[in-house]
Amino acid sequence: MLKMLFHLVGALQFFYGCYYDYTYVKVPSTATTVTSFGGKFKYLTYLNAMLQTLYFTVALINDIVGSNESTPSNKPLIRRFKDLLFSALAFPLSMFVGITFWGIYAIDRELILPKMMDEFFPTWLNHVMHSNIVIFTIIELATSFRMYPRRKIGLSVLTTFMLFYVVWIHVIYFKTGSWVYPILYVLNWPVRIFFYLFSLGFVFGLYTLGETLNRSIWSKEVESTVKSGKKKAK
Repeated sequence: MLKMLFHLVGALQFFYGCYYDYTYVKVPSTATTVTSFGGKFKYLTYLNAMLQTLYFTVALINDIVGSNESTPSNKPLIRRFKDLLFSALAFPLSMFVGITFWGIYAIDRELILPKMMDEFFPTWLNHVMHSNIVIFTIIELATSFRMYPRRKIGLSVLTTFMLFYVVWIHVIYFKTGSWVYPILYVLNWPVRIFFYLFSLGFVFGLYTLGETLNRSIWSKEVESTVKSGKKKAK
C-alpha cells in the first residue's frame, strides 16, 4: 500500500506540474527572446516531467494489475514496460535534467532560468520540475526492484530519445532563429557540438550509474533473476 501511495503521489504531482505549467505559465513575448514555436514541448524539463507522469502512472497500474515480485513465473507486459521505461529513460533523464539545471543555475542562472522568469514560473513549480524529479526517482530506485534490460537495448532507447531532442531544438532554431536555452547563444558551433557530445556522454554515465546502483541495492534479486533466466533457457 505504501508503494502504491508513493506512485499515486508521484503521478499526481508531476501531472499537476505539467498541467499548471502548460495552462498558467504564460511568458509575454516582450519578456523573453525564446520563440513561442514548439510551446512547452521544446523544453527537456517539460518533456521529462511528462515522462515522469507516464512512468509513475504505469508503476501505479502495475501495482494494481501487474506484479512487483522479483522473479514472477510470467512477468506481465505492464511490468516489462515499467522496468524498461525506468531504466532507459525515467532514471537517466530525471538525473540529467536535475543535475544540469542546478549545475548551470549555480554558475549563472541567467544561462538557464533568467531571474525575470520568477514572475511567471513559481518556485514550487521549479522544484517539482527540477528537484522532485531527482528525489522521487532515487526513492523509486531504492524501493522498487527492476531488472535492467541488456545495455545495448537500454542505451539504444536513450540515444534515440536524446538525438530526436537535439534535432528538435535545431529545427526550432533554423525555423525561428531562436535557441531554446540562453546558454546556447554564448556557445559557438565547435563548443556547442562539444557541449552536445559531453551531454550525451554524461547521460550515458547516468544510465550506467542507475544500472550499477540497482545491481548493488537489489543484488540478491538480480542474482535470483539471472539464475531463473538460465534455468528457463535450459
